Amino acid sequence: MDQKITFRPDIDIRLLQEAGIGLSSQHTIIPGFCDVHVHFREPGFGYKETIATGSLAAAHGGYTAVCTMPNLDPVSDSPGHLRLQQEIIDRDACIRVYPYAAITVGQAGAMLTDMEGMADSCIAFSDDGHGVQSEAMMREAMTRAKRLGKIITAHCEDNSLLKGGYIHAGDYAAEHGHKGICSESEWRQIERDLKLADETGCAYHVCHISTKESVGIIRDAKKSGVDVTCETAPHYLLLDDSMLKEDGRWKMNPPLRDASDREALIEGLIDGTIDCIATDHAPHSAEEKSRGLEKSAFGIVGIETAFPLIYTYLVVPGVITMEKLEQLLVYNPRERFGIPLGNDYSVWDLNEEWNISGSELLSKGKATPFDGWHVMGRNYLTVVDGKAVYSFAGDL
Repeated sequence: MDQKITFRPDIDIRLLQEAGIGLSSQHTIIPGFCDVHVHFREPGFGYKETIATGSLAAAHGGYTAVCTMPNLDPVSDSPGHLRLQQEIIDRDACIRVYPYAAITVGQAGAMLTDMEGMADSCIAFSDDGHGVQSEAMMREAMTRAKRLGKIITAHCEDNSLLKGGYIHAGDYAAEHGHKGICSESEWRQIERDLKLADETGCAYHVCHISTKESVGIIRDAKKSGVDVTCETAPHYLLLDDSMLKEDGRWKMNPPLRDASDREALIEGLIDGTIDCIATDHAPHSAEEKSRGLEKSAFGIVGIETAFPLIYTYLVVPGVITMEKLEQLLVYNPRERFGIPLGNDYSVWDLNEEWNISGSELLSKGKATPFDGWHVMGRNYLTVVDGKAVYSFAGDL
C-alpha cells in the first residue's frame, strides 16, 4: 500500500512543455499501466499489427509495459525464434515489451518446448489461443516451470466441449441460430489446472476468465493456498451476450457471456479474486473482421480504450475505487510477473470527455465493440524511463 501512496515520478517539465501541457490541478499523473496479455503479431502477421504500431497504441492507452503472446510465425517456441522476436522489439518498441514463450512446440499440444533453453529470455510460458489438452503434459510443464522459477500462463479451453461454437451458448445463440461455446469449456480446464498447480507448486496465472464458475473455482483455490492469479478483460466486465450484434467486432475468445457472469466478474474484482485487468489486445485486418459472428476471426483491440472505459463505467459510478483500478492495471501485474515500474507514467485529464471511434485508433486493428461509447479520461503524455513516447499533441 505504501508504494501506491508514495509513487512520485521524476517529472521532466520540458517533456510537458513539448507536449503542450501546462501541468495543473486538472491533470492526474498515473504510474504506467502494465498489460500481461497482448498480441502484437510480429513476426509473421505484420498486416494485423507490428511491434511498432502495437507499442505506440499501448503508449496511447497509458501502458508502459506489455507481455506479448507467442502465437506468431514462427511461434516463439525455441531460443532462436525468441531471439528473432526480441530483435524486432529492441529495434521498434517504444515501451517495455516482454515476450512469452510457448509451452508446446508450435502451440500444437504434442511436445513440450525447450523451456530450459528459453527461461532466461521470456517473461513466462503460455500457449495462449490454445488450451493444453493433455493433463500429463501440463503437469510436466508445471513441474519444469516450478524448477525454473517461471509462471505458467494458461488459456483454458477444453476442445472436447467446443462443438464448433463461436459465441456463448446462451439465449442470443439459441434465438439467432448460432453455435454456442459452453461455459464449462473454460472452467473445467481451470479446475484441472488448479489441481495440478497445487500438486506441483507451480506459479499459475489464468488468462481472460469470463464465467462465474471460473471466479468461484479460483476464489476457492486461493483460499486453499494454491499459487494462482488471474485476469479478465474490460469487455467481459462491461458487456454480455444480450448486447451482441451480427458483427465481427463482437467476436472474441472466450466469448461474451451471460449478464450473471459479468456480475460475478465484477464481484471478483472487488473481493480480490481477480488480480489484473488485461486487454487481450488482438488486432486483425478489416477483412478478417468483416465476416460476421460465425466467420470473422476471434479477437478485438482494446489497449487504447481500457483505462477510459473502466474509469468511466466502474470508477466514476463508485463500483471500484481509483486505487483499486491502479492495483489492477499497474501494481498487481508487475508484482506477479516481476516487471519493474521505473520512471514510467502518463498524464491524464480525467474530466475530458470523448467518444471512442475504432477508425481513429493508432493500432492497425480497428475492431472494437465499444465503437461510439462515451468515455471520460484523455491521455496527454506517456513517459517510459524518463522519455516521452506518446503525446496527444502529435508525434514525438
